[in-house]
Amino acid sequence: MKESEYLSEMYQDSYYPDFLVDKIKAALKEVAAILENGETNITVVQAALDKAVLAINDLVEEFEDNDSELETVARESIAVTVQKMLESYHINIDLEEALRERDW
Repeated sequence: MKESEYLSEMYQDSYYPDFLVDKIKAALKEVAAILENGETNITVVQAALDKAVLAINDLVEEFEDNDSELETVARESIAVTVQKMLESYHINIDLEEALRERDW
């Protein structure tokens, strides 16, 4: 997956501070690193996704402090990015399951 494909909708919208979008991207890149190393065990990949989603959950307040929030566009952008990652590495995890820990 290309670097520019991560959270592209959020980066294009000034409502989302880039430095916070970068934090979401960093969490997702940790999952990508595991996939790039050839990990295909669903349990391991799901655990990495859970960790990333929990890290994103922790950013909700920081978004609010910066007059932003993880609303519809953000949720969809994150979901599209995760879906592309899973498809790119042929990981068969349902998107709802992949994002099961989300609070947003």
